[in-house]
Amino acid sequence: MRKFTILFVLLLLGGMQIVFAQKTITGKVTNKEDGLGLPGATIAVTGTTTATITDVLGKYSLQVPANATSLHFTFIGMKPLDVSIGAQKEINVTLEPEITSLDELVVVGYTSRKLSQLSSSVSVISSKKLQDVTSNNVTDLLQGKAPGIVVSSATGDPNATPSIIIRGTSSITAGSDPLYVVDGIIGGNANPNDIESVTILKDAAATGLYGSRASNGVIIINTKRGKSGKTQINVSSTVGFNKVSEGNYQVMNSQQLYDYQKTFWNPTTWEQDRPSSLLAQNTNWHDLMFRTGMTQNHSISISGGSDKTQVYVSGNYYNEQGTLGPNDNKAYNIRSNISHNINDKLKLSVRLNAKTKQIEEEAAGTTFLINHENMPWDNPYNPDGSLRKGTEEGWIGRDNDNFLYDWQYNFDRTKQSSLDGDITLEYYITKDLTFSTYNRASYSNGKRELYYDVRTKAGLGEGSLTNDFNNSSQLITSNRLLYKKTFDKHNFSAIAVAEAEKNYSDFTSIMGVGLAPGLHVMNVASVLSTASSITGENAFNKGLVQLDYNFNNRYFVVGSFIRESSSRFGANNRAANFYTLGSSWIISNESFMKDQKFFDLLKIRASYGLTGNAQIGDYQTLGLYSFSTQYAGNSGSFPSQMANNNLTWEKAEMINFGLDVGLFNRISLNMEIYQKSTKALLLNVQIPYTTGFSSVIQNVGSVRNRGLEFNLNTVNLDGELRWETNFNIAFNNNRVMALDQGKDILENGIQTAAPTRIISVGHDLNSWYMRKWAGVDPANGDPLWEKVTVGANGDKTVTTTNKYSDATLQFVGAFTPKFTGGINNVFIYKAFSLSALFNFVKGDQVYFTSAFVTDSDGAYDTENQKVLAPGESRWQKPGDIVTHPKPVYGGNLNSNRVSSRYLQDGSYIRMRNVRFSYELPFSLLKREKIANATVFISGDNLWTVTKFTGKDPQAAFNRAGGEVGDYPTSKKILIGINIGF
Repeated sequence: MRKFTILFVLLLLGGMQIVFAQKTITGKVTNKEDGLGLPGATIAVTGTTTATITDVLGKYSLQVPANATSLHFTFIGMKPLDVSIGAQKEINVTLEPEITSLDELVVVGYTSRKLSQLSSSVSVISSKKLQDVTSNNVTDLLQGKAPGIVVSSATGDPNATPSIIIRGTSSITAGSDPLYVVDGIIGGNANPNDIESVTILKDAAATGLYGSRASNGVIIINTKRGKSGKTQINVSSTVGFNKVSEGNYQVMNSQQLYDYQKTFWNPTTWEQDRPSSLLAQNTNWHDLMFRTGMTQNHSISISGGSDKTQVYVSGNYYNEQGTLGPNDNKAYNIRSNISHNINDKLKLSVRLNAKTKQIEEEAAGTTFLINHENMPWDNPYNPDGSLRKGTEEGWIGRDNDNFLYDWQYNFDRTKQSSLDGDITLEYYITKDLTFSTYNRASYSNGKRELYYDVRTKAGLGEGSLTNDFNNSSQLITSNRLLYKKTFDKHNFSAIAVAEAEKNYSDFTSIMGVGLAPGLHVMNVASVLSTASSITGENAFNKGLVQLDYNFNNRYFVVGSFIRESSSRFGANNRAANFYTLGSSWIISNESFMKDQKFFDLLKIRASYGLTGNAQIGDYQTLGLYSFSTQYAGNSGSFPSQMANNNLTWEKAEMINFGLDVGLFNRISLNMEIYQKSTKALLLNVQIPYTTGFSSVIQNVGSVRNRGLEFNLNTVNLDGELRWETNFNIAFNNNRVMALDQGKDILENGIQTAAPTRIISVGHDLNSWYMRKWAGVDPANGDPLWEKVTVGANGDKTVTTTNKYSDATLQFVGAFTPKFTGGINNVFIYKAFSLSALFNFVKGDQVYFTSAFVTDSDGAYDTENQKVLAPGESRWQKPGDIVTHPKPVYGGNLNSNRVSSRYLQDGSYIRMRNVRFSYELPFSLLKREKIANATVFISGDNLWTVTKFTGKDPQAAFNRAGGEVGDYPTSKKILIGINIGF
């Protein structure tokens, strides 16, 4: 009995010890999507069966052992979360929705679909993936993030809009830009900070309902919207510095230029014209031309609402100083998105976006050329520190112009404002039938002031002021009837749309001269020099239907028919018919696949369709007269454009096959093969001068693009350290298939040194056509080119010649890349994350335009020359095997004339962005009632690998050209913070 009593007491004390060695933890579990509490969420002590659930408000209370280390939070449809306990007695957590990429809703055409249900080729870029690169231009943020999307810019000017080509250039005279759609309506504007997602539609089935104007692809932008629940405030601020990229280009200093010119200057006059005293001056015009700029990006957004009303309001201020002298981009943006459920059948959405932009450019057209037009021997300053004009005696540089002097007085400033207003009504007629009307009114205006002071060289001794005024407006209404029905395993939807759009633009320019110094107001004291005005107007009307069917989430078919007319086309052919058809099969949803654990998704897709292009100017089909002449002192006119009432839409026939594969919940692969044949090109055709005209736009010719695209996403590590990778690559082959009577189209540059391009059947649309460089004659240092002789039997004999006029014009390459792509790696460890985005271009031939001056072999002795790059050498003595001819005063046998000598491989790989961030712990923030805060440091364009010997290999891959830009890309280093309340 005594032993039993002792044992009972020991057990009781042990039990009391166990009871006493516990503590109570309380807290709340909320949903990240709306900030509301999650009722029924489970909280368990990790590794035990001790658990509880949250109440209707998401609150909980749990007794945990003293030795417990962490809690495990779970909720259906949410990502599980483990939180360390430590000394905490209150633990509040926010759970994120666990949505697989296949369940994401993607906006395609006028409807949305789950990604797994699409039969088309699309790329989706979320707002999170747009937050790395710092830019105020949406297009710039897409570079390297989706296959088949080539974003490029031939300039580092922050005011320039990058070009974007989707699946190759398809047009010659008409534009190649994709169609932009913001919040379901064609056109519009969106600040990058307000974007929820960007969907890029590439094939016919995807562009379907926009098929009439979608031959160049469609970019759909969806902006953020308010959500019911707790009001959320987000503040972000980014500040950094921009510095021009040096690339592989460098011009000579005083000593290098002196030694170089001495090799070819007339020895008898050398010391007289180029005395050694010049070496006392070594001006670095590059450093004077470029500066370290500053970039700022600040935004605030407020979102929230109730079940009936949801609101999203934001404001943004962006200011980027360009690295080239007086070059700035300042923008203000305000957005308001409001949705209100008037009753259980009617929903109203109102969206407003207002933007003001202030642009300042260098007025005298200063470009990269300044770097060599001015000589290091010239001093920009007088002894007293004041600026010289460059016209003083002893100035050696060719243009006798000190740009620093002009920068004091001249300017080029532009102010632009725009306002977009959307009103959308959705009426739920029945649970299956919905009518919606989308309406937008847009207005924009701008004023430009270009001023040349009388004291400057550009002022031409009289001073001038040019005022440009422009305004434009858009009215569009899109009315849609949507029907959805499910019968057992059959899912059916249909949509009918009637849409009308009208656009108006007006431009006026006036120029006054004779202004007093410093006066930049157009008043009676100035004399009106020139005045011009242009007005444009166009309209589009469209009707369409689309049918969409799937059986048991396995077999999918979608088809559409579109008829659209445009005032831009001839009276006989304003309307055209377009159609699309797509189908797909999710093999992994078949019953015979249900037991396998290898594929998460296995799907094949196919699509076919006809889309259109209307990117030509207004009134191109009309017979026009010009009144820019006089006769006998009276106003006169003459025919300036031939009428063509048969002109109609440019049409693109698209075929696409796709394969989607998901493996082990960690790997997803998308593969595409496509062909896009653009026919009935809107082509400016040369006609006999006996007609009284030189050309007229007709529907003639064909261009074909074929390609392969791959997009791979992998989760390489999924533990405490998470590592994700996205890799995309696209190959495209471009060919001209037909032209007017098979005639080649030569495109000669304006300057004698500009490269020559050719459009020829069987060749790339972006082909170079010029004399082919054959190197340097080792015997005498002469330049050599290829001379092709064709015999009577058609045999070709290739020899070399040092006579430029005897060299043969021939195809020497193209500036279309062989492939492009990007790779992005993201590493996440606890509160730390690191991402690195690279983009690459391979196989494009870029013409180094300015090299005809900076690498001129003595032709330009009053301009600076570039330092030879590694691997380059100059002829000095017989027998030398070199890359550069012998320098000769006045030039060596036209060695610097247009030829493939200056055509270089523009391939490159660039670190587009690297970003390191840290999410501050909630324990530090809760006292200040801050929900989350992240600090980061980011870098753009930090590192580039290329063989191109200029500043920047990046070129504009569109019909505008392919020459390298005069204004190199900038490197940026930025720091920032994002705070949520």
